[in-house]
Amino acid sequence: MTSVETEVPPRTVGTFVRELRERHPDLEVLAPGSGTTRYRYDAATAKGAPTGAELPGPAVVLPVNAEQVQATVRLAAGLGLSVVPRGAGTGLSGGATAGEDQVVVSTEKMAAVVEISPLDEVAVVEPGLINAELNARLKPYGLFYAPDPASYDISSIGGNIATNAGGLRCAKYGVTRESILALDVVLADGSLVTVGHRSIKGVTGLDLTSLFVGSEGILGIVVRATVRLRPIPVARKTVTAFFDSTAEGAAGLAAITLSPVRPAAIEFFDTPSLANIDQHSGSELRGRGAALILIELDGYGIEEQAADLAAALTARGGRVTAETDDDGIRLWELRRNGRGLPEGQWYIGEDIAVPKSQLPKVYEAFPALEARFGVTISAVSHAGDGNLHPLITKDIRPGDDPAQPPAALADAATELVRVALALGGTVTGEHGVGTIKQEWAALELSGRIRQAQHAIKASLDPHGLLNPGKAI
Repeated sequence: MTSVETEVPPRTVGTFVRELRERHPDLEVLAPGSGTTRYRYDAATAKGAPTGAELPGPAVVLPVNAEQVQATVRLAAGLGLSVVPRGAGTGLSGGATAGEDQVVVSTEKMAAVVEISPLDEVAVVEPGLINAELNARLKPYGLFYAPDPASYDISSIGGNIATNAGGLRCAKYGVTRESILALDVVLADGSLVTVGHRSIKGVTGLDLTSLFVGSEGILGIVVRATVRLRPIPVARKTVTAFFDSTAEGAAGLAAITLSPVRPAAIEFFDTPSLANIDQHSGSELRGRGAALILIELDGYGIEEQAADLAAALTARGGRVTAETDDDGIRLWELRRNGRGLPEGQWYIGEDIAVPKSQLPKVYEAFPALEARFGVTISAVSHAGDGNLHPLITKDIRPGDDPAQPPAALADAATELVRVALALGGTVTGEHGVGTIKQEWAALELSGRIRQAQHAIKASLDPHGLLNPGKAI
């Protein structure tokens, strides 16, 4: 069973733009064309955009409130136009891509903090709010919003919700789902519904909040979110453990799990990832070792935590350092932004996850895959929850067409996905499926489960007008 996509002649988009402007003159509406080209792509697909003559973009609507979102969706539905919800466009799976015969509803102007309630430890926010901006607003209250994807300074809360974004602090605080209490959502028929609860506890009815979190815009458009907050820890400390090889470092991760310490973040870097960061950022990490476990501790008793962790990692062969505050800030900045994209190479970035005990086996699989497919593989991992971000590269030789990557690159990526699945893992830990990972998702999900997902989609969007062709 698949959702139905409506065939729409291009002139209908013009009708939509004209009628929406006439009915709602205060609503900003951009006609499809060269001025909206950037809305064709997200961060994953922009690198594949054609050079030279730009393809025309979709119609774009920039609402400032839920009522304008409703009006937009109702008119689009009446004309049979498909609607693509979009946040900041930082997604890495093609989930926000759109064509010139579609309508993009961008929430970038819906960026208000509606309420902060320190006693309830919640905030009510609009979807266009940037993740980092929310935490800047919360700091005077001694609170913070825990989810922190690597793109936290440019990604929006709505986009984080749509992909159930993860990030560095997942080791202790969980992914976005664990911090979302309630959502206001505009459905495909333009109706506005509220799911979830403001209270921490609430089990009335089915858990539709979790259903919308991670749904990638195919079930509805989030227009407001009630998010859970936490006290800013009384202390934070960065600890590093360097090892003599990738294998030794990956094996050393078990020492953290078996210790009494629960870090806020645990990041693992293999040898080529350290070399990449040094080359791109001018750092000297590789000189300290061939693999790195980068750890953030937080909370009370932080010196005791650091001592217990150092003992556990040292026993596994790690060279452990409690970093200064300034060095810690620098190291986390290198983790978020220190790597460079390959030059003169084709590449594919992945987002697999496995039970964290299986991380060493994924790294062990790299050499055989490299030899089999003629590629190079490296990976940085959110090691606290088993989420790897492998980078698969292959040299572009003289005479090769850079726009035509060889089949071996995609074949290697697919085989690495199969390795993850065989270890009890998943094809995407935090980036979502979008358009790019649908074939891989089919390897993970049974036919019956895929049928059930399409049935849920059809019940909320019977004409398949919300973000068609994405996620499922």
